[in-house]
Amino acid sequence: MSTRLAKMGRLINKNKAVSFSFNGKNLQGFEGDTLASALLANDQMLMGRSFKYHRPRGVLASGAEEPNGLVNLGEGATFEPNQRVTTTELFDGLTSTSQNHWPSLEFDVGAVNKHLSRFMPAGFYYKMFIHPRPFWKYVYEPIIRHAAGLGKAPKDRDLDTYEHFNINVDVMVVGGGIAGLSAALAAGRSGARVLLVEQTAHWGGRAGVDQPVIDGLSAEVWVKNTLQALEDMGNVTVRNRTQGSGVYDHGYVLAYERITDHAPETDAPRHRLWRIRAKQIVTATGAIERPLSFAGNDIPGVVLAAAVRDYAVNWGVSMGDRTVVVTNNDDAYRTAIVLKKAGLDVPAIIDARTAATGELIDEARAMGIRVEMGKGIAKVKGGKRVTGVGICTQAGEGAELEEISCDCVAMSGGWSPVVHLWSHCGGKLVWDDAQAMFRPDSDLPPLGADGQGFVTTAGIANGHLFTAEGIADGFAAGRGAAKAAGAVGKAGTAPMGEDASEGPISPVWLMPQGAKQALRSKAWLDFQNDVKVSDVQLAAQEGFESVEHAKRYTTLGMATDQGKLSNINGLAILSKALNADIPNVGTTTFRPPYTPISMASIAGPARDELFQPIRMTPVSDWSNANGADNEPVGQWRRPYAYVRSGETVHDAVNREVKNTRDNLGLLDASTLGKLIVKGADAGKFLDMMYTNMMSNLAVGKCRYGLMCTENGFLSDDGVVARIDDETWLCHTTTGGAERIHAWMEDWLQCEWWDQKVYVANVTEQLAQIAVVGPHARKVLEKLGGMDVSKEALPFMQWRDGRLGGFAARAYRISFSGELSYEIAVPASQGRAFWDALLDAGAAFGVMPYGTECLHILRAEKGFIMIGDETDGTVIPQDLNLQWALSKKKEDYLGKRAHTRSHMADPNRWKLVGLETVDGSVLPDGAYAIAEGVNANGQRNTQGRVTSTYYSANMDRGIAMGLVLHGPDRMGEVIEFNKVDGGTVAAKIVDQVFFDKDGEKQNV
Repeated sequence: MSTRLAKMGRLINKNKAVSFSFNGKNLQGFEGDTLASALLANDQMLMGRSFKYHRPRGVLASGAEEPNGLVNLGEGATFEPNQRVTTTELFDGLTSTSQNHWPSLEFDVGAVNKHLSRFMPAGFYYKMFIHPRPFWKYVYEPIIRHAAGLGKAPKDRDLDTYEHFNINVDVMVVGGGIAGLSAALAAGRSGARVLLVEQTAHWGGRAGVDQPVIDGLSAEVWVKNTLQALEDMGNVTVRNRTQGSGVYDHGYVLAYERITDHAPETDAPRHRLWRIRAKQIVTATGAIERPLSFAGNDIPGVVLAAAVRDYAVNWGVSMGDRTVVVTNNDDAYRTAIVLKKAGLDVPAIIDARTAATGELIDEARAMGIRVEMGKGIAKVKGGKRVTGVGICTQAGEGAELEEISCDCVAMSGGWSPVVHLWSHCGGKLVWDDAQAMFRPDSDLPPLGADGQGFVTTAGIANGHLFTAEGIADGFAAGRGAAKAAGAVGKAGTAPMGEDASEGPISPVWLMPQGAKQALRSKAWLDFQNDVKVSDVQLAAQEGFESVEHAKRYTTLGMATDQGKLSNINGLAILSKALNADIPNVGTTTFRPPYTPISMASIAGPARDELFQPIRMTPVSDWSNANGADNEPVGQWRRPYAYVRSGETVHDAVNREVKNTRDNLGLLDASTLGKLIVKGADAGKFLDMMYTNMMSNLAVGKCRYGLMCTENGFLSDDGVVARIDDETWLCHTTTGGAERIHAWMEDWLQCEWWDQKVYVANVTEQLAQIAVVGPHARKVLEKLGGMDVSKEALPFMQWRDGRLGGFAARAYRISFSGELSYEIAVPASQGRAFWDALLDAGAAFGVMPYGTECLHILRAEKGFIMIGDETDGTVIPQDLNLQWALSKKKEDYLGKRAHTRSHMADPNRWKLVGLETVDGSVLPDGAYAIAEGVNANGQRNTQGRVTSTYYSANMDRGIAMGLVLHGPDRMGEVIEFNKVDGGTVAAKIVDQVFFDKDGEKQNV
């Protein structure tokens, strides 16, 4: 049985008991325990059930690689599923329950699946769920949905808070073991700004357990001294409980800090997501011990050898009174030695190597431990816990030579460097045959924008398994990273490490090597997803030769541990089945995050009122105080209309429409997107982004432009102004600013990365006011300071100057068909400029207007609106905008798509104006009815309404719509459906309803 040891436990405080519960049972642990160590100390070996066969599962590891020990934590608002017992720090009042079983952990009905395993081999679902067809909906899908997942999603609202933190550093070091500490020390001494993170609560990694000698000191003392030295450096930041989660392009790193998981009563955010920009990154992430594959290696009590050692040394917990150690390397002998010194029995060390010598082997033998060379485990005895093992000859087929009684099996199949962060951004791996591991290929690192490597691995993560070479490698990596980041200080002398010499590993992927089917079908690779050696061999037999295909066919490595323990063993089994070398089979793709992070930390503070911050213009406060009836436009709130006392919104819109046409209107247009595009290649770039020419636009002039996707569909529009020889300012729709900015950056960074172009979103830096109506020029002249006459500022041009003492840029553009100016001033002066316009415009009948008035004015003029006339399937030709498709350019985004037969189809619906016969307003989105019905019995259609309004200027309903052969059917009356089932007749007319010749704007 597992129990607490009297003497060991360097990380726990035995003077402070901690109460917690598991499946309703009240238990006790100590301060410093993990949930795993506390459960084991209470002899709770069984902690969960596997996903597929519901087999009993206990802990296998002691860290983040643990695949089995997943539990529900908390209740109500604090409930969280799938939490690892090995990384959950114990606190008083912790509540936990096991998962993936019914009705109980000890008796699970789902365990019947193990008796059906012969009918549920790898990939059985691809074959079984096809026939008979009706079974899918009524039998298979309900069963699958009921069985899917491990834990249950929380039902109550999460009351904790989460935050983001941004930081820029020269060197980031991931991993707080001796290599990481050494790297941070070298980089810090060199003068670099350093961030050091460690995912656990403790520093030093495995050195704290194995206690090698460093600079003549015990590892524990050296770690303490080094950590103090780092904390004393003003240029070094250290964070424990912080996982290096993912490495991305341009030195961008995400780190995940668990701030109060271990102390939930603390008044602080629970998790913090660090968003880091680092010039250089050092990954000193250590290595993960591999399991061995033999029949019954999943029974609770079969544990990684290093984990058995960890539980004993760190938390004073024995996994059993009698532990059999099985290994193919020297390191596992350390576990046997530690257990023997603790007074526990080690009946035998089963070593798969035919012969091996070394200091650790000699020490184990000197302690009286039996060592069996060239042997393996044929089978583990037991059900819900280990009761014994049958040993066999490793070279044989599994004939049992002897049975050894034991309650724990400590297994070690060697070590795999944690190369995930190195690989996230393109770092390549090389197979190290001598150490039977994939390690980073230093000649092929992740490359930055300058073509140089920006990630370095150090220590065990770099394949250096011994203290002396690992700590020296860490120091060299930190020194090199600091130098590459521009630091010029002296790093000093590297620490010196000492440890016992070890013999070579013997690559063993299956015990025994000639195991028959009966044993292979009980030898587990993926402990959570129940993937066996026989499953991978079956995948190879059925033609899944790619490791990525085999992974998906068998679900190997697709569990929450993402194959940390299973993938190397799995690909080794696959390579042998294919008669190929391991490096030729390759590895699966390493993707961030390294271990799961909470979704709440990704969201950070974006919840409740901060979920989507409301964006406000400098004029918003005035608008809200003066009757603004706001509507959401993207993340902005724009006044739909300014409603006065005693009037309806409809009345307010009509008033604004009439006044803007007759007198003077002001529109807060600050929300329109404003993108600066600058550089030697900016003209060439914009010629590709827009359908019409922008490179030949003269300085001081403006041009209306259209943007299409690669598939030819309209995406955005706006006025482009040429500022100087290398600078253009592109206006976009309000909802399109961020999207178009990202669109431009996507092309520049991914396709045309060699172009010399810079794009900046300056939308919020400027307030922009549209001054519209017959008196627009008069009010600007009253403000004074700038000539805004027709001759000085013609239509579709712009000028810089001063208006009423404000530095301003005046654009002579119109979206209303009226005499119109759009005046841009610094955002900080936006409200003051608005007030000045109201004061100066009082004599001219000034009145602010909202977005609905804006829409009606533009519809009267037949101007399109992105999002109304477009829906993601509309092309410029549909809207009679073929004049904006340049014939001078060789290419633009969407040009080739416009040549497709579907795009050039003469039967595409075209934009026209629509007037109801009775003067009513057409329903928004109504369809034009055609004769006959389609194959589904629905009435055929021949068009649809895109925009529809009541025009106060024309005292009738007006609309625009897309109609089959519309421009060729002027004057024809067609029927549109109504919500009540009736129809309304409308005449097809020109889309320009008001001032067709543009006389009102050209004054």
